[in-house]
Amino acid sequence: MPEPVETTPTNPDNANPFTSVPIEIMVVVGKARPLIRELVGLGENAVLTLDKRVEDPVELYVGDKLVARGQLEELDGDASGQLAVRLTEISDLQHGLG
Repeated sequence: MPEPVETTPTNPDNANPFTSVPIEIMVVVGKARPLIRELVGLGENAVLTLDKRVEDPVELYVGDKLVARGQLEELDGDASGQLAVRLTEISDLQHGLG
């Protein structure tokens, strides 16, 4: 009788070579819909009002696919002033990115 062959990878990172490919995530904090004449009239220090409030969740996209939502945060310590997103909701990526 032949010995059983192990089919489960011992290192999950080696199971799929695509797991080490970097992707770009776009974080959307809000949208604006100015008229073209308003847009071309904008100058330095102009304010463009968005459709979201500061405390509203931001949306994270890979391409045009919504993958998560979260809250903006400012990091402390060595990365002080760096912007980050604390994830509060994750989309179903197993069925959503196909």
